[in-house]
Amino acid sequence: MSPQKTLSPRAWTELMLLGLIWGGSFLAIRVALDEVPVVTAVLHRTLWAMLVLWAVVLAMRLPLPRRPRVWGAFLVMGLLNNVLPFGLMAWGQLHIETGLTSILNAATAIFGVIVAAIVFADERLTPRKAIGVGLGFLGVATAIGLDAFAGFDLRSAAQLAVLAGAFCYALASAWARRHLGDLPPQLAAAGMLTGSTLILLPAALWIDGPVRFDLAPVTWAAIGYYALVATAGAYLLYYRVLAMAGSGNLMLVTLLIPPVAILLGAWVRDEALHPSAYLGFALLALGLLILNRRPRPPRD
Repeated sequence: MSPQKTLSPRAWTELMLLGLIWGGSFLAIRVALDEVPVVTAVLHRTLWAMLVLWAVVLAMRLPLPRRPRVWGAFLVMGLLNNVLPFGLMAWGQLHIETGLTSILNAATAIFGVIVAAIVFADERLTPRKAIGVGLGFLGVATAIGLDAFAGFDLRSAAQLAVLAGAFCYALASAWARRHLGDLPPQLAAAGMLTGSTLILLPAALWIDGPVRFDLAPVTWAAIGYYALVATAGAYLLYYRVLAMAGSGNLMLVTLLIPPVAILLGAWVRDEALHPSAYLGFALLALGLLILNRRPRPPRD
């Protein structure tokens, strides 16, 4: 295992910026859902972000893949990383708070460790990882609350939908490593969003009907933010931070997102979370920090 990189001031700054951007996306999505149906809202996210990223690919003069296998991988990646998680989490946000959605979304890193341990021989589940995963799941259960386990209702279903979306992210990460690892990240992201849009366009027309464009200015502002800034722009920033900080340090962004989403949800939509949600996030954060910890190199 290669040593974990030390975060430079610039890497810290861009990591925090990424956390702010993604933290704000939960509120933007919830605002758009006041006027736009779920599938159409997700279509807006992938369509406009796709156009921006293809413009970046063309500006960088990256060669386009010609093998059908690669385009098939884009479709699967789009389904796992965009269509399913974006849709499940957006539907979940209709029935639970923005801040709680962001906390449950942080379980992505926990699921990612488990999926990687199953799929990749070099990602075995060590005792340290097992402790981190256990604390993470305890945090998720605490955030959901004991009431959700006593009786199943729409709120319980929404929380499970968000967790299912987080699990899809973990599957997508493994899929990308195995099938898209040899592509430039900008091209992989553009191709993935193309696959997503090809799936979502007929689905939106079938489920929601014709796409409306006569939306309120606040709705367009929300769509513009979560599609252009929190998807296209955030993907580009993500890969910059990944190159500077490494994948281990990049996991820390998961801890920066919920506080932003919680504060914005309380400020803009008067949301209030149960104290168990904060305790759950603390346990989840502790689990993530344990997962991110690297053993010290042996002394000479």
